[in-house]
Amino acid sequence: MKEKFCKQDQRGNDTVELLLTLLFAIVGGVLMGMSFRQPFPEISQRFGVYSIIIALLLLVARNAPNALSTNSILILMTAFGGVGVISGVRNMAVTQKDVIVAPFAGALMSIGATGLLVEEWANFTSNFEQIGSFVLICLLGMLEVYLVFRGLLIGKLSRSWSQAGLRQLQRGLLEGDKGAIACFEKAWDVENEHMNPMTYLALERIHAHLENTSEAENWREKLLEFGGEAAVAEEWISAIEAALKAL
Repeated sequence: MKEKFCKQDQRGNDTVELLLTLLFAIVGGVLMGMSFRQPFPEISQRFGVYSIIIALLLLVARNAPNALSTNSILILMTAFGGVGVISGVRNMAVTQKDVIVAPFAGALMSIGATGLLVEEWANFTSNFEQIGSFVLICLLGMLEVYLVFRGLLIGKLSRSWSQAGLRQLQRGLLEGDKGAIACFEKAWDVENEHMNPMTYLALERIHAHLENTSEAENWREKLLEFGGEAAVAEEWISAIEAALKAL
């Protein structure tokens, strides 16, 4: 009977470990898929690749003589997610180059930390430890809700789309889904209207360079509504014109 329970417990642990491994793969796959909608896709692609690599290593490790325990996988998930949250929050709030890494990394960290607390729940000897663990789980849940709300629902990357547009312009990629024109068109922001003239000027210059007269005139009119070139920093004008001259 005891041997039967041990086998059932082992099968249960194997199932949990497989689900945790699949979670790494799912997060990596989703980030890879969503990265193409970001102005700097390499940020989320990098985290997605790391997540998939970890999933593959865990799958290989399942057949090793000394396989990783459930706790070890949860610790790895918590640490990896924590690093992703730190990096993701910086990209979301400071550099404003990415908004999807933080929520998904937060999910890994929250699940990993919650799993560790659940695994150790029976070893807590006082009500204080149990209450503290419950409060920590609630805080992790609130953090994840905030990251999802701040990143996926209201995340704005208008400044980053302008930066990405300038980068593509300097590379000579003007048209297409990932070209400078598409990036600048996504840089429009109703809340930061002071940035819109920069976008209008860039689009006007690019279309004029491509001899798209009607489009250039359309963006020039929008630029004039904000005061014309006087509303744009000279450094930005110089950067756009220098990039176009180099084409």
